[in-house]
Amino acid sequence: MRMRPTVSWTPAEDLPPGTTDLQPVADALSTGGVLVLSGAGLSTESGIPDYRGEDGSLSRHTPMTYQDFTASTQARRRYWARSHLGWRTFGRAQPNAGHRAVAAFGRHGLLSGVITQNVDGLHQAAGSGGVVDLHGSLDRVVCLSCGAFSPRRELARRLEEANVGFEPVAAGINPDGDADLTDEQVGDFRVVPCTICGGILKPDVVFFGEAVPPQRVEHCRNLVREAASLLVLGSSLTVMSGLRFVRQAAQAEKPVLIVNRDLTRGDRHALTRIALPLGTALTTVADRLGIPIDNQTAA
Repeated sequence: MRMRPTVSWTPAEDLPPGTTDLQPVADALSTGGVLVLSGAGLSTESGIPDYRGEDGSLSRHTPMTYQDFTASTQARRRYWARSHLGWRTFGRAQPNAGHRAVAAFGRHGLLSGVITQNVDGLHQAAGSGGVVDLHGSLDRVVCLSCGAFSPRRELARRLEEANVGFEPVAAGINPDGDADLTDEQVGDFRVVPCTICGGILKPDVVFFGEAVPPQRVEHCRNLVREAASLLVLGSSLTVMSGLRFVRQAAQAEKPVLIVNRDLTRGDRHALTRIALPLGTALTTVADRLGIPIDNQTAA
């Protein structure tokens, strides 16, 4: 029996309550050199649900693991059926005020970089440059046999041609772009192979149970070393892929500031945690700093 990946966290200590005081964030940004680490909570205002929290998708949805995806033909059929449907909705999501505020901070030279745990591409759509997609991006597909990359829109076209009439109604969409479908709705959905070698195609994202590429981790560690402070936006920091950078910053005595409505696994390392909605909080900070937020999204 395969072990389910760690997707939840229960505090083993009393953590300080969140505040609504945004001044530490404004102060850090005014000094510059802020490295942003964002999570799923930043995209909830764009209609993409969070994993955790009161209405998080983990309450009804178990994410696909790398081990199941690679070992089971049926698991891949189920994943691609659900992901194909979810992509239609996921791909229409637009950046929200939080994404646009981060882009504005970057344009004004206040950020040293952006690392995102999200796979939705909304930071880039809002105009942020040099974003590190820690867990990859759903808009690209990789072959597990030959390593070739291809655009997700190309795969979507091929899947539509192979599954004419596939129009089930999903119960919900998840942060990884996966739609909630029953086995009956998945039916005999046809999965298509790599056009180059006939190998297994996988979205270019890091599944649960899969390691982030070492060179990407080291790049992020370098960004932490070069930053003056670390600003965490909308992440519970439950999994080590993001928490390690918080620990690194704290060990280097760099200020860690967290904006997240719920407790996080990094709270004990943070100077403060602001328990406010991301869009409201970041818009307020931008106003305090006199930085206009562009309401237009990038092409």
